Amino acid sequence: MTILVCDDDKEIVEAIEIYLLQEGFSVEKAYDGEQALEILKKKSIDLMIIDVMMPKLDGIRATFQVRKTSSIPIIILSAKTQDTDKILGLNVGADDYVSKPFNPLELVARVKSQLRRYTTLSNGAPGETIYEEGGLVINDDLKKVTVDGEEVKLTPIEYNILLLLMKNKGKVFSISQIYEAIWNEEAIGADNTVAVHIRHIREKIEINPKEPRYLKVVWGVGYKIEAGV
Repeated sequence: MTILVCDDDKEIVEAIEIYLLQEGFSVEKAYDGEQALEILKKKSIDLMIIDVMMPKLDGIRATFQVRKTSSIPIIILSAKTQDTDKILGLNVGADDYVSKPFNPLELVARVKSQLRRYTTLSNGAPGETIYEEGGLVINDDLKKVTVDGEEVKLTPIEYNILLLLMKNKGKVFSISQIYEAIWNEEAIGADNTVAVHIRHIREKIEINPKEPRYLKVVWGVGYKIEAGV
């Protein structure tokens, strides 16, 4: 698998490359968002790691452009610790973020985790494992989501959250429960992360996200797929 690493700090790019190569990945390198987009046009990339603050085209705007045509996992690197920076990255389509300075081993672990989710979605074989609620249907063997017969494109994280809720229709999941089930790590400061992904799912599956038919909030508790819609 090929990982695109994009950061204007060449030392950081080289360090990440060393760890990824040790794990058997191929690595493509870019030093600004424009270079990253050019590489994505010409080569097959399985995951992108991209810094926020870069010249020419920053990581946020580059991620926004990538999401217009691709659903590959994207991990954002950020030297900022403010929630606003993390939320902005998730808002434009990033799947995960890692704050600088970071442990390279943790970054590699997150790369593997995202690729497992993406590979599962991409390689599903035809079958009959279907979850249905009203016009919302998930074929988990095909990894396909439809609403009123129209296919909906979800990122791997969005798909896994929706699948979790669909498998447990009517059950309310707290933000911490969702985060720990999907990210497989302790839910520390996970509120904004989960909320952003929930909002994206609603925008894709609901006719009117402000008056959802399927993905309901239980105020002060969490989220659920409403049984019997």
